[in-house]
Amino acid sequence: MAKKKLRKMLGDVNAPCTVALMRLIDTQSKQTICNWCIDYAEAKILPIFEKHYPDDPRPRNALQAARSYLNGKVKFPVVKKIILNECYAAARELETNPVAQAAARACGQASAVVHTLTHSLGLYFYGAAAVAYDRVGLDESAEAYHRIAEEVCAEMTAALQAVAVENEPTPVRINWNC
Repeated sequence: MAKKKLRKMLGDVNAPCTVALMRLIDTQSKQTICNWCIDYAEAKILPIFEKHYPDDPRPRNALQAARSYLNGKVKFPVVKKIILNECYAAARELETNPVAQAAARACGQASAVVHTLTHSLGLYFYGAAAVAYDRVGLDESAEAYHRIAEEVCAEMTAALQAVAVENEPTPVRINWNC
């Protein structure tokens, strides 16, 4: 019997929880969104990657570089090089480990949000895959993965709500194109 092909991303852009997350993102500043993505990835996604590859610093390096960029310590080309040449390279190398691969991709998306805010949804979609595959394995039903993706979306929304600035004076204007 052929092995089931796993989805690289989980979640549905049209699901009510995803739409609610996008609407909440739209109420916040770029700084808030970037910090939220990096913080979430460091707390929830990076540990999944490091459980599988504790000696591979590439996703952590990308998140740290993005934070350094936000703090004005490095220029964006430095961050971009680390994201592309380290974090995304790690993901490309991990075809045999979908859990770590999804986690590396999610960390890359969280890092890249400093350049393009729509990567915040990439953090969700890849992060949901990392969490689901880590939690229940690689042979579960689509329904089980969908439930976990919904839980991750709710968790991400709650995390953003916890740091959201009420009546943010400079909310972003994102063209989601989805």
